[in-house]
Amino acid sequence: MTNLEQRKNWISIIRERTASAALALVVMLVLGIGIAQSAGAQTFSVLYNFTGSSDGGYPYGYLVRDNAGNLYGTTEAYGASGAGTVFRVSKTGKETVLYAFTGGSDGANPFAGLLRDTAGNLYGTTAYGGTYGVGTVFKVSKTGKETVLHSFAGGTADGCYPFGGLLQDAAGNLYGTTEVCGASGVGTVFKLSKAGKETILHSFAGGTSDGEYPSFTNLLMDTEGNFYGIAEQGGTYNVGVVYRLGKGGKLTVLHSFGGTNDGCDVFGTPAMDSLGNLYGTANACGSAHVGVVWKVGKNGKETVLHTFAGGSSDGAEPIAGLIMDANGNLYGDTYQGGSANLGTVYKLNKKGTLTLLHTFTGSDGSYPYSGLVRDAAGNLYGTTLYGGSGQSCRNGCGTVWQITK
Repeated sequence: MTNLEQRKNWISIIRERTASAALALVVMLVLGIGIAQSAGAQTFSVLYNFTGSSDGGYPYGYLVRDNAGNLYGTTEAYGASGAGTVFRVSKTGKETVLYAFTGGSDGANPFAGLLRDTAGNLYGTTAYGGTYGVGTVFKVSKTGKETVLHSFAGGTADGCYPFGGLLQDAAGNLYGTTEVCGASGVGTVFKLSKAGKETILHSFAGGTSDGEYPSFTNLLMDTEGNFYGIAEQGGTYNVGVVYRLGKGGKLTVLHSFGGTNDGCDVFGTPAMDSLGNLYGTANACGSAHVGVVWKVGKNGKETVLHTFAGGSSDGAEPIAGLIMDANGNLYGDTYQGGSANLGTVYKLNKKGTLTLLHTFTGSDGSYPYSGLVRDAAGNLYGTTLYGGSGQSCRNGCGTVWQITK
């Protein structure tokens, strides 16, 4: 089996696992089993329930927010042509489809969230579609006009299947990763100029000194122009790495996960503090085998800040990464865990105390896959992959939600 086939099968396994786990929710609802809500001062509310028709369904990606409080994101499926959408949800919960992908040269199935510039243009990636069928980088204007900035060609000279989002520098260049292809077939880091010229900054090679498969992740950039990211595999134990990519293209593995107490299967976008320490999540391993929150210092030393235990009072399987507030508190969500085992939203303070801010129960959403957005007032926003009141999709079409103070 080729690397491309393996990665396609991996995505199918994720979908099947999610669908199978969601059957537990159906059973609980049918039997009338009570599901407790997380306590706290915050107020949780669903802003929008996707219906699985022209409005889209299955929002894998994170949200981006404008100054007026509107939220923007993507759905991986449904829409007018069934190939996904770019959407806006207002503060009052009104959804508008800004663009519906046709599945052809314009792209198909956006898994990642969006980048928004100061003019209101939105930038993102599609995992499929485009000229060669292996993904695109796109722009959607304020008026809903879509422009394909790059169609990935695959092979050894280009990447393919970009499941992650984008980073933009002050000059307007875009940066991102592809899941596979490149010189060794295990992914790339790319740059796309404002003129649409693509440059491969790094082709992952695997092994002990490199990563493989930069999955569902965005890059970070420091003030010196170095990039930081994570890869799902590669490193000393082949269960994932945290890396730095210098301006000259040299990649340094900052930490190789051990597949034991320090975590494995790293996804999502990490956070960085003012000292250059990185914070993120591992989806698996840890002492309870359902993931950890980690910190990696500039010297590469890793510290496990929290080991997830699952059950009603903790989360399990964090996929999306973290965000950080000015006080150093970390916020994230977990794909499973909580009283209904349908996922949680949590806060982890600097002392390592974890607080569940919300436990999903199904009607309010289930299986949060994307990261969080936090506004200046401390309110949180996010999506769930499944759940909600939309009946066209199996086990619900997903939600957009908020937690307000």
